[in-house]
Amino acid sequence: MSLKSKLQEDLNVSIKARDELRSSTLRMTLAAIQKEEVAGKEKRELSDDEVQKVITREGKKRREAAEAFEKGGRAESAEREKAEGEILAEYLPKQLGDDELKAIVAQAVEEAKAAGAEGPRAMGQVMKIVNPKVAGLAEGGRVAAVVKQLLAG
Repeated sequence: MSLKSKLQEDLNVSIKARDELRSSTLRMTLAAIQKEEVAGKEKRELSDDEVQKVITREGKKRREAAEAFEKGGRAESAEREKAEGEILAEYLPKQLGDDELKAIVAQAVEEAKAAGAEGPRAMGQVMKIVNPKVAGLAEGGRVAAVVKQLLAG
């Protein structure tokens, strides 16, 4: 079963269960997927990896909106955005823990040093090595922060 059809099936279940939060979150996500499918010159079916990228992007939007609502003193709206983000996280692979991420980045830093790149200027090279290994398993900002920390230290 494709990820998109799983989302569709879960949407039907949540509508029948009258779970308003889950059904509205899944509706918005499926709409984003459909928008992505019709973008470009011709309509196409997204692969599971592409659907995952759309879900990741939607989850990131929820986190950023929750932060903005918190700063604006709108705790109720922030809570809803967080809850939507948690629902979306169920459809993504488990994120890497801090220790696992540091180990992968440390290995990449060593590879970059072996290639002659050191210090803060090596950031781009290290990111090129790390990104394919952690694609979908860790957010870019989090990865960049760990890379900076290990290059500085």
